[in-house]
Amino acid sequence: MLRPLLLSFCLFLFASDPLLSADKQLSQLRAQLQAAKDAADKPAIIELSQRILALTPTDSNIWETLAQTELETEDLDRLEQTLGGWQKAVRHPPAAIEDFQGTLCFKRKDYQCAERHWLAYVATKPPASDAADEYDSLADLCAPQARWEDHAAYRAKAIAAKDSAARRVARAIAFLRLRNWDAAYVDMTKANQMDATDSQVKEWLPQFERLQLYLPRIKELDEQIAKSPNDLGLLLDRARLFTLAGRPLLALDDAEQAFKQQPASMRARIQTGEALLDNGRAEDAAKLQVGRLSRDREDGHVSELALRQLDMNDALLAQDAKNVEALVARAGVLRSLQQLTLALADAQAAIAVNEKSADAHFEAAHLLDDLGERKNALIHARIATELDPNDSEKWSFRGILERQRADFQAAIQSQTHSLQIVESLLALSEREQCERRTGKISEADADLRRIRELGP
Repeated sequence: MLRPLLLSFCLFLFASDPLLSADKQLSQLRAQLQAAKDAADKPAIIELSQRILALTPTDSNIWETLAQTELETEDLDRLEQTLGGWQKAVRHPPAAIEDFQGTLCFKRKDYQCAERHWLAYVATKPPASDAADEYDSLADLCAPQARWEDHAAYRAKAIAAKDSAARRVARAIAFLRLRNWDAAYVDMTKANQMDATDSQVKEWLPQFERLQLYLPRIKELDEQIAKSPNDLGLLLDRARLFTLAGRPLLALDDAEQAFKQQPASMRARIQTGEALLDNGRAEDAAKLQVGRLSRDREDGHVSELALRQLDMNDALLAQDAKNVEALVARAGVLRSLQQLTLALADAQAAIAVNEKSADAHFEAAHLLDDLGERKNALIHARIATELDPNDSEKWSFRGILERQRADFQAAIQSQTHSLQIVESLLALSEREQCERRTGKISEADADLRRIRELGP
């Protein structure tokens, strides 16, 4: 606390002592500015720089210090004022102003403005290292605009200005976005040869090696898609490979294109959602009603079987949107992926087509139970058993819902119905629990003995 107070006191003395000459004040202020820099005291750096500029408004070094500090503190409005004042104060504005202007525009996501100023800076022919840095920045502003050709072109100019392993890696990544596989691997190999210890090389080389495992099949799909660019299956197959290869951005490109072509495709929706989630865009995935997905334990992705089942049912529904069996089956797959809202919509659509579908009501019962709507779940479970009284699984699930609502007598009856059709450990265990809750100890003990006889 003492250092800032002492600094403020010194500033007060300098400002209030009329006997100090301008040169003396300036010398003392510069000494204080250096001390502030050494202490990384940014508020003091800004205050002292402004005081110095009041005495010597044409000192571009101080203007640059002030602008850089305001940029570091994200005070963009003051930075804009500083750059305007700097521009007016000096007879020949330095090229650094263009660089700062570009950065200010970039921070405000005004990419066209940033590009204009940064290109103006490059046109002043700065040192090669500075030009390379500026081309890096120009490449960076192309990425959020999905200008991948320009992105790669600026990466190439950065390399031409000053080559480095990190810049080779950056261009290799740019080539991946363009699906220019061979060029990407040439740059990655060159980067590794230049400096295998570079942090970017160490981070990205294993990722390129992983992608390389899938490249032969990806290249085959590239050729097929070039001939049939609107083939939904091919796009989703390639998106799947990109997902497995750990390239979610490339997966998202293909999945989104497929989903735009066929919004009714649940497979396309799920793969798009998975790619969005893999890219850290959960809010965008939620807009598709895709939440956290149940994934395969081995590779951490949606299972291949689930995607194929979705694909099969999508195809059936494309032929007949009122195919109840396909709607129910797709709801079941979605439930296995924990996509309950989408699954319930399919189950309800099936019921709307055929209110006598026991399987549709049974699926709806499961989904409503998973969503915590147990009262409504039980309504559908009862309808399911009324429509299909010879299905032991439906009776057993109905009994479970009845137990959850503390209707133990009804639960015992439902589990008894289930056991009369097919004996199962689940139904026996459920009935045994309910019997004990209702004081039927002898019946519960009998069920327990049977459970032990059937058990491992």
